[in-house]
Amino acid sequence: MITLALLTVLPVRGEGVDSLQVYVQAGDSCMQAFNTFEALQNYQRAYEIAQGQDVRMKLADCQYKRANYRQVTELLKNIPEDSLSHEAFRQLAFSYQKQGDNDSFMYWAEQLIYRYPMDSEVVAGLTLAFAKANQPQRGIVCGMKYCQRDSMNIMVNRALADAWFMDRNFNAAGKLYNRLLEQGDSTFNTLYSAGMCYSQLDSLECAYKYLQLAFLISGMQHAGCAYRLGVVCVDTQRYPEGLGYLNLAKELLRPDTTIMKAITLSQGEGYYLTQHYPEAVEAWKEHLAYNPSSVATYYNIANAYCYLLKDREQALAYYRLFLEKAAEVEQPTPQLLEMMEAARKVIQP
Repeated sequence: MITLALLTVLPVRGEGVDSLQVYVQAGDSCMQAFNTFEALQNYQRAYEIAQGQDVRMKLADCQYKRANYRQVTELLKNIPEDSLSHEAFRQLAFSYQKQGDNDSFMYWAEQLIYRYPMDSEVVAGLTLAFAKANQPQRGIVCGMKYCQRDSMNIMVNRALADAWFMDRNFNAAGKLYNRLLEQGDSTFNTLYSAGMCYSQLDSLECAYKYLQLAFLISGMQHAGCAYRLGVVCVDTQRYPEGLGYLNLAKELLRPDTTIMKAITLSQGEGYYLTQHYPEAVEAWKEHLAYNPSSVATYYNIANAYCYLLKDREQALAYYRLFLEKAAEVEQPTPQLLEMMEAARKVIQP
């Protein structure tokens, strides 16, 4: 049925209210049959006759279902906020989010929540949007306000836990991740975030448990999870297992230089602590390929060659490289000065 507000809009292009009603009803019928292609044509003809608010919202709804988010914002942004339906309000806010316009999403989401404070999907989205904009405190306030009335909404609790995490309040984040797990929320993101949170709290056994579950859920394909799990394994003296995860992470992440620096360094430590010295040296050499300014790595390789592998020629070569790199450090620490003195004694006994 066409609304009274729509009928009061003056038609243009010589077509009358009857034609307008025919196109709108045809569009509505197509939408009920999930035929957005023909619905779009009918709503567009109705919009050409009369650009009233109801026609705009129907056309925007059709465009939203066809993922034409730019057209949705163009159609809805100039309608007075008090005239937008709840669904149109949501489509306007989420269209900006889907276009990557976080600032506009935050503005329209705030306006919507002011009118519909229990729209949990928008509350969760806004909580995360604030965190993404480096304003996690505002996200926490948004999520906590909702939780005062409903503390068991999984979507909001996920967003709030992530905001606490980004605000580096790991205790608060951990409590919420626990609540989510108790509610049966065993998705990859929740398990991975819980594992990351516990690793920050130095509860490494819990971190190991949740990261391992997350990695399995990912089909053993999430490189970041493999890397974090490998590091936790090394830190908890599960050296062979940790090295396996780090090797897998390296293959999954190659050639991400930043992550490869961390992985190869942890690999070197893991091999060294399990007395696999040739493998440790190879891992450290690979680390230098990604991080050639790592002074300590040259020293570790030189020491391994000198005292463990008994290869004096290689030891001297790496001690010299170490001293060259150390000489470039503008303000050497006392520890570095001691390392430099020890290297000189080996080179010039």
